Amino acid sequence: MNPERFVAESALDVSAASAFDWHDRPGALERLTPPWERVRIVSPGHGIRDGSTVELEVAFGPLRRRWLARHDACLPGRQFRDVSVRGPFPRWEHVHELIPVSTNRCLLRDSLSYRLPGGKIGGLLGARLVRRKLSRLFRYRHDVTRQDLAMLARLKDPTPLTIAVSGASGLVGTALTALLTTAGHRVLKLVRRAAQSPDELQWDAKAGLHQPERLADVDALVLLAGENIAAGRWTPDVMERIRSSRVDAVRAIVRSLARLQPRPRALVSASAIGYYGDRGDELLTESSPPGKGFLADTAVAWEREALAARDLNMRVAVLRIGVVLSPRGGALAKLLPLFSLGLGGPVGSGRQFMSWISIDDVIGAIHHVVTDPDLHGPINVVAPNPVTSAEFAATLGRVLHRPAVLPAPAAALRLMLGQMAEETVLASTRVAPEILLRSGYAFRHDTLEAALRHVLGRHNPDTVTP
Repeated sequence: MNPERFVAESALDVSAASAFDWHDRPGALERLTPPWERVRIVSPGHGIRDGSTVELEVAFGPLRRRWLARHDACLPGRQFRDVSVRGPFPRWEHVHELIPVSTNRCLLRDSLSYRLPGGKIGGLLGARLVRRKLSRLFRYRHDVTRQDLAMLARLKDPTPLTIAVSGASGLVGTALTALLTTAGHRVLKLVRRAAQSPDELQWDAKAGLHQPERLADVDALVLLAGENIAAGRWTPDVMERIRSSRVDAVRAIVRSLARLQPRPRALVSASAIGYYGDRGDELLTESSPPGKGFLADTAVAWEREALAARDLNMRVAVLRIGVVLSPRGGALAKLLPLFSLGLGGPVGSGRQFMSWISIDDVIGAIHHVVTDPDLHGPINVVAPNPVTSAEFAATLGRVLHRPAVLPAPAAALRLMLGQMAEETVLASTRVAPEILLRSGYAFRHDTLEAALRHVLGRHNPDTVTP
């Protein structure tokens, strides 16, 4: 049988050399791995050079299999090839080409040649499925590549930074680390365990930073750590852990910074739209007062501890982050199994507002705040078009091609989850990203449907060339 072939092409508004450099940096493989795929990067290799290898662990239903690929045919600034050494396909060759069109424009072309497992029978059964998966994969990869490079092209000052990140292993922190390193920045991860590499620094919520002097050459500190608020019913012990992991932890880090000279120029600390409480259909901006309830009180205290770093002559921004959309975690990951079976629907009355944001826009906004010296104070990190619970359910159902009409009654949620349900899924928070928009941040996904189609790989008719 002749090998199967697949080609995907996209125009990029950067030079071929810039696009090649982006692919060659740490984090690029993570950025190009779709969030809906069950793939673990075992070893990302050591850059694009002949003989370097990449190893993945790929899930096929309940089974997991290692996939080892080797780079060769590398022409710096122009192309490289991945050849499967061991993996699910008897043959797999993937040529990445960056073809100059002009000084600041190039064509990204991915050309694949592969044989399906199972011989003729495998080819008959799997050819269409594999081509569909490749179409989804490369639409995602080309969108991310184009948008990340456009983000870097908009920077006023492209100087690489050193950025320390707490919560780097969480949903947002993992994606942010990949974005920052692919953008050319160095990331120092703050970890709870003993540091195991020069790019890690130990800390804890009581003592703060174990070696604060290592932050002397850091440009910005991003704080994302915090106990999951939606893991289950809020007992007094759970509520204390939620509060302490935010309020006490930030306080300890700011105290560590007070003993340090020089200090990072900027502190960017996560907060949450829970700051505003349950506010019905009131449109909320950064100047709106806080609401009432446990989450609002926690957010107020959380922000107060971060803003105390202004007394250390640091630029401080607190990010009121909305509902983050990613199938790898958070609310969307919990909803997908039900909606995929056609058992989803609006929560409670369906009229409460949900202020959402795609995972790529969360990390894009954080990068924007870190690199813009004029941004400080509270900043709403939400998409510009909040939706009601009913609109969210209908949109997710449409993207998945499933009915979404079975409601989750408020009374049942209150019975199961108590106060947690009252302040999260049943609360209405309609938030506007006024400062982000005014500062020129370009949203990648400003509508819910666009965001869901991107993170789930459910695009409307593909524009990728087969």
